Amino acid sequence: MTTTPSPDQLLVLLEVARSGRFTTAAETLGVNHTTVARNVAALERTLGGRVLVKGTDGWELTALGERAARAAEAVADAVRRLAAGDAAPDPVAGVVRMTATDGFSAYVASPAVARLREQHPDLAVELVTMTRRATSHRSGVDVEVVVGEPQVSRARALRLGEYELGMYGSRAYLERHGVPRSVGDLARHGLVYFVDSMLQVDSLDAPRRLVPGMRDALTSTNVFVHVEATRAGAGLGFLPCFCADRHPDLVRLLSDQVRDRLPYWAVVHPEAWRRPAVTAVVDALRTQVDVMRDVLLGAPVASS
Repeated sequence: MTTTPSPDQLLVLLEVARSGRFTTAAETLGVNHTTVARNVAALERTLGGRVLVKGTDGWELTALGERAARAAEAVADAVRRLAAGDAAPDPVAGVVRMTATDGFSAYVASPAVARLREQHPDLAVELVTMTRRATSHRSGVDVEVVVGEPQVSRARALRLGEYELGMYGSRAYLERHGVPRSVGDLARHGLVYFVDSMLQVDSLDAPRRLVPGMRDALTSTNVFVHVEATRAGAGLGFLPCFCADRHPDLVRLLSDQVRDRLPYWAVVHPEAWRRPAVTAVVDALRTQVDVMRDVLLGAPVASS
């Protein structure tokens, strides 16, 4: 029996490590779930230990699995060079999977990726929107963009920049209910914001801390729902300025008293950081945040 891992087994492991799911890896590779499981089991027998363990967010690499994944990346790179023939292959290629908040995904990540793909057309980015803390071990996600400084041990954390949030009301709503002139006035209005019981990011508690008497009017896990609900007059919304200032029908209230600034951080796990495509995406995000610095900090933008 050979003691050398099969290249096919290594490539299967690499895809499971990137997706965190046997089923997703199978779809990407064009095989069935059983074939993926059989290749992983065979690789573990050859290497004499577990390469994957079940985590809360999918399959995660063990220490042995990380070594095998590094070998798999070398195999995948060799295949890309072979396919490229005489031309040097573009290392910024393949799929990069990332998570980020709704607003960041739409207004920062999207243009950053669009520009990056102009230079690297073989790059694809899968972007899942969510607002949560960074996970210590998250298999299948290359980059996590989170709000607030992450507490992670194995991953690399990079500060991208800051954004500002403020209290807003629609012009029609303010005509009907009056313009609040003090923080005390705000407490007489309903709040449009995140669902308190589902809020996983402690630093996003600002409106309930700044205006403790303000009651919830409409809550959602999606910031674009906050914006549209505020525009519709459901209440006053505590909104990212770079999202709200795009809409001329929204008016910022008490900007010198009710405001908060929060940082965006990118979290990249070790197995992902070795990929040129991942580092290129992170660099593109940092550049885009720098370009948008004034807008993120509350300078008005053109309406859309």
